[in-house]
Amino acid sequence: MCKLSGSARFILSIVILILPSGFASGQRPADSEFGPVVTAYLGYLNNEQEVVDDRASRKEITAAYYRRNSNRIHALRQMATRLVRQSGNDYVPELEAVTADEFRTIFEHPPQLAGLRPTEVFANKFRFLGAVHSGETFYLFARLDPYEQAELIQRSLRSAASIGGASNGQNMSETSTRARRAVPK
Repeated sequence: MCKLSGSARFILSIVILILPSGFASGQRPADSEFGPVVTAYLGYLNNEQEVVDDRASRKEITAAYYRRNSNRIHALRQMATRLVRQSGNDYVPELEAVTADEFRTIFEHPPQLAGLRPTEVFANKFRFLGAVHSGETFYLFARLDPYEQAELIQRSLRSAASIGGASNGQNMSETSTRARRAVPK
């Protein structure tokens, strides 16, 4: 064995510590173009896919169920990355991806497919984002946060009040009273 001086051992130990970290920093995660929130959401979708894959490998689910859920996860991933790239924000709203036959799972009164327009809000709860074709067509909706829902409800109440008040010339904020009935003495 060769003998190293104290300073040579010190330098060698530094090189050994730094070299592996240099390799590790060269390995970028696939989603590193996104911030921590979006990266976490995409990681969540990866975990969901692993669960579906595991259940399929143990034959706990049918092939049709596996395909639909894998396609749904793919559609969610595609929409999340599209939203983030368009907005530049490290934010993903709560997304729902449904097929035409699943509309009743999120809507009491489902909208007509032909009438869906991007950014349109339904039932003061969901904003339609668009359709993604991933094996089959998934319609993607963003669930509105409680503040957005409250604002929409207030806005609809104000517009209903102005429509109702415009018909009789009375503002809804004014109190309406009934004329007193005159009783003869």
